[in-house]
Amino acid sequence: MPRKKIDVDIKKYKKKLIEKKNRILGDVKQLESEVFNTSLKDASGDITGYSTHGADAATDSTDREVMLDIASSEQRLLKNIEHALKRIEEGLYGKCELCNSRISDARLDAKPESIVCIDCKKKYDL
Repeated sequence: MPRKKIDVDIKKYKKKLIEKKNRILGDVKQLESEVFNTSLKDASGDITGYSTHGADAATDSTDREVMLDIASSEQRLLKNIEHALKRIEEGLYGKCELCNSRISDARLDAKPESIVCIDCKKKYDL
């Protein structure tokens, strides 16, 4: 049975998704550079060769963990954007994956990577 095409402004949302993807890729690249290419001593500004104060080291470590969490979250968002772009190519963008209803323009404007309607999101706590 042929799938019914959803009436959404595909060009507009594809552009939004690509812009968001490029912004996130830049953010992730910068975070990775800060986290992985900087030693704890360099990150703390210590150039003496002596160990940093324990509290400073703990703060630096916590900061690095926070940056890694942000990078991980951004990676999940990138995966969602890629999935939405795939749905565009398949002609399914704008259609809820759970109930097959149309995802509102307001939701797609706010989160163009959305693949479920707001009702299903609330219902299934996604």
